[in-house]
Amino acid sequence: MDVEVVGRLLSTLPADDDHPYRTGPWRPQTTEWKADDLEVVEGEVPTDLDGVYLRNTENPVHPSMKNYHPFDGDGMIHVVGFRDGKAFYRNRFVRTDGLAAEQEAGHALWAGLAESPSLSLREDGWGARRRMKDASSTDVIVHRGTALTSFYQCGDLYRLDPMSAETLGKETWNGKFPFEWGVSAHPKVDDRTGEMLFFNYSKEAPYMHYGVVDESNELAHYIDVPLPGPRLPHDMAFTENYAILNDCPLFWEPELLAKGAHVARFHPDLPTRFAVIPRRGQTSDIRWFEAESTYVLHFVNAYEEGDEIVLDGFFQGDPEPADNGMGNKWERAFRFLALDRMQARLHRWRLNLSTGLVKEEPLSESITEFGMINGAVAGTKHRYAYAASGKPHWFLFDGLVKHDVLTGSEERFSFGDGVYGSETAMAPRVGGTAEDDGYLVTLTTDMTADASYAVVFDAARVADGPVCRLKLPERISSGTHSTWAPGSELRRWQQTDTAAEAVGL
Repeated sequence: MDVEVVGRLLSTLPADDDHPYRTGPWRPQTTEWKADDLEVVEGEVPTDLDGVYLRNTENPVHPSMKNYHPFDGDGMIHVVGFRDGKAFYRNRFVRTDGLAAEQEAGHALWAGLAESPSLSLREDGWGARRRMKDASSTDVIVHRGTALTSFYQCGDLYRLDPMSAETLGKETWNGKFPFEWGVSAHPKVDDRTGEMLFFNYSKEAPYMHYGVVDESNELAHYIDVPLPGPRLPHDMAFTENYAILNDCPLFWEPELLAKGAHVARFHPDLPTRFAVIPRRGQTSDIRWFEAESTYVLHFVNAYEEGDEIVLDGFFQGDPEPADNGMGNKWERAFRFLALDRMQARLHRWRLNLSTGLVKEEPLSESITEFGMINGAVAGTKHRYAYAASGKPHWFLFDGLVKHDVLTGSEERFSFGDGVYGSETAMAPRVGGTAEDDGYLVTLTTDMTADASYAVVFDAARVADGPVCRLKLPERISSGTHSTWAPGSELRRWQQTDTAAEAVGL
């Protein structure tokens, strides 16, 4: 393995830190690496695996004002590229405006999610609640050959080279980017049309917008989505003809919000509502559908079937887990991040466009979340979802579950004691045709070995274990959202003879 340190950021985190989401599996990194010809410690790199896996990570550099939340960390992108039976690795901080300002100051400037905005040392900021740092640390997608990172409470979209992870600047859409509102995490790319669909939300009416960026990277459509008040949506879905947004009854308590306190509460007396919008439709075209009260953090996919829109996602049986005294102070403080405490299960809603009614059903009794599919079937009927299982009481992924939504069967793989994974992307095999003809790629943090690995599975035989495991230069922080970009969609990748040339070495 050819390894080189290409950068380091100065951290002011305490040496005796005891926060569980800044230590152990979540210990942040300060070093940026360039590593080629990664060491294969198990199996071999498939020669028909061609493209790049990208994962975003919350990676704090400075202590919080008072109470650190795991979503406050600065964005860091990890890239593992596969080509010609070899693999390379890059990691880079997302060079956000907030990171630059705090590096210059040498300390935090904005309050985090678990802190009052009044603690911020600057009046400006980002986020639906304002006076937050846009860490761009939540999601990552690839649109038109460029990686875009985003922030869960809305902010800028940062453009990155998907092979080197170098920050290229902020997306502007030729001056039409909605900078006042920003864009939420989880914009969706439709590979068939080249469009990117997105939403944003805020404390100001109409409280939500929906937009479409076309295949030429122009903001082609942008409309109001009026809501009853401020909400906290996190994800969306789309079909061939429609976009689906949501109004879940977990939102800032209005009475406390009026006093400046941002406290999210679940309102079980209110229904979950889904907004169905023709992809280029107007505000007047929005249709609302009511379903059982819950909160949906992530959707898997949606598609049209007759008069119905079929929507799959993760239903939370307990969106606001009670502090019942179980576990230590950290387990109680961050209980709403643990999959078992939220009781997250794969679920299906059928929205009937003819009757306006909703039918829903559980698709699994297993506790899972962060589901991924083969991107080639996004917006159309799918059969498989690849989801994460969680360590009880903690925000850590301890295994992988392949859901067959046609038969209801499940296939599992446990990472093992002290090993935690990331959101697992599906990489279609070059020349493959079946939905699960490809590979699953994830990154693991192994506390026993004090190491991290890029791990590759055969998507058709998950339970058989990895077909390949490659060692990374250092143990990386645990992380969540990821994406896969095939080499065929990366222009420079296609124009060079080797991966090294494509990355620009």
